[in-house]
Amino acid sequence: MSFAEHMNPALEKDSEWHRIADAPFDRDLELAVIDYSGVHALVFPCRRLLHGFIKAQNRALIDVEPTHWRYWPS
Repeated sequence: MSFAEHMNPALEKDSEWHRIADAPFDRDLELAVIDYSGVHALVFPCRRLLHGFIKAQNRALIDVEPTHWRYWPS
């Protein structure tokens, strides 16, 4: 465990993909569809809403059904 993780247990490794059902609402996220052919990640940060995801920069709804998420790299 790194010093930052020890000081703030809520921090997770940025490179780990998580199930989309567990995506937080208050953070910029990297979204991806992970399937048999690999990881297909979006190239822009997104935010979760109650009924989907939006682009973080312009709040436009995205027309993708992501399967995984991780924190957007700072």
